[in-house]
Amino acid sequence: MLPKKELLINFPMDIKEMLKDTIEDVVNKIKSDKTIAAKFQKDPIGTVEKLLDVDLPNEQLEPLVEAVKAKINLDNIGDMIGGLGKLFGK
Repeated sequence: MLPKKELLINFPMDIKEMLKDTIEDVVNKIKSDKTIAAKFQKDPIGTVEKLLDVDLPNEQLEPLVEAVKAKINLDNIGDMIGGLGKLFGK
């Protein structure tokens, strides 16, 4: 059996990277499908559960859902700023 330190070193992907990829995947699915976006607005936790095909307690999904909301908001702000640049000829 490997010591814990070696197990962490050999772990194929960093947990933060896995979470980042999961958030990106969920955000892309929500932004690309108006039906999913509407469901996310009404029931964010239920929608994320279905998108990820998991059944976890709400308390465990809430941080992920908040991260998805934050990412969507950041993307929307970026789109608005880009639109303002076009408005002013930049």
